[in-house]
Amino acid sequence: MAPVATSIKLDPKIKAESQALFERLGLSLSTAINLFLRQAIREQAIPFRIGEPMYNEETLRTIREARQGINLRGPYHSLEELTADLESEDTD
Repeated sequence: MAPVATSIKLDPKIKAESQALFERLGLSLSTAINLFLRQAIREQAIPFRIGEPMYNEETLRTIREARQGINLRGPYHSLEELTADLESEDTD
């Protein structure tokens, strides 16, 4: 079947960034869109998860602690300081 031209509106920045990505992957924007559409048809759904990222409980706890300033380390002014602190954890 012969391809048909289709017009879609894209944010110029999104278009440029996606074209650069797909070019690095050896694809054109048209090929990438066709891949997306074929996969959506195959799965009968959007072929990726849409929504907030799902984190496990440990990650959620770490995020909460970081936001509250709990269990933070540093700042480090050199790689040596960071390495020494990490190595001291092993002996604690």
